[in-house]
Amino acid sequence: MSLPDWGALGLAAVAGVLGGAMNALAGGGSFATMPALIGLGVPSTFANATSNVSLQPGAMASAWTYRHGLEPVSGVGMRTMAGTTFIGGLVGSLLLVATSARAFDLIVPWLLLFATLAIAFGTQASLWLRSRVEIGPKSLVGVQAMLGIYGGYFGGGVGLMLTAAWGLLSGATPAELAAPRTLMLAVANLAATIIFIATGMVYWALCVPMLLGGIVGGHFGAKLGLVLPARVIRVWTLLVTIATTIVFFYRAYA
Repeated sequence: MSLPDWGALGLAAVAGVLGGAMNALAGGGSFATMPALIGLGVPSTFANATSNVSLQPGAMASAWTYRHGLEPVSGVGMRTMAGTTFIGGLVGSLLLVATSARAFDLIVPWLLLFATLAIAFGTQASLWLRSRVEIGPKSLVGVQAMLGIYGGYFGGGVGLMLTAAWGLLSGATPAELAAPRTLMLAVANLAATIIFIATGMVYWALCVPMLLGGIVGGHFGAKLGLVLPARVIRVWTLLVTIATTIVFFYRAYA
């Protein structure tokens, strides 16, 4: 690719602000950054990797803002969750490196559809599941390992998937899960960032302005997330996943 012009750099920066804010509020920041990169001509797998790296500093800024709200999830401590997520993130990012752009385009919509259904029906499913089985720490760690792989493979939507899965297993609301979700998002992104930089999958000319925008968006988005009602966060999360799922299905199969 040729070097981007000022318009492309500006679009990347704005997408970074939006993505950082979205990650802080409900997850799904790559739904702003990845489509912007694809629209600027970056192949989808490289766009996903570049998006992941660009949002990492913003994710860390959001995690720092939420640090006082960190609590164990269903009895599992943050160190265990973070270690599990990091290892899964390494595995998932290596899988992405080995995936062709076309295969990636066909797989991603189905991952997003699952996230949409989990968020839409998570509360009802959680009540049904918890009335029939006892969910212990081992189950949550196993699920977290798979979420770490998902996060490393496809940065877009990992925050939403964390919210959906934890809500399903613990019955907690998205607002209650904001702090640990934001930390695990940063951990999964960190693992993927290491692999993507090492394998040369980052388009730095657009990553840098997007990264700077992500820091700004992540900081102010986290502050907004501390005061927004839980219902608003949930509705926003669901709308983002529905819209993005439709777009990615159209792009892959239309």
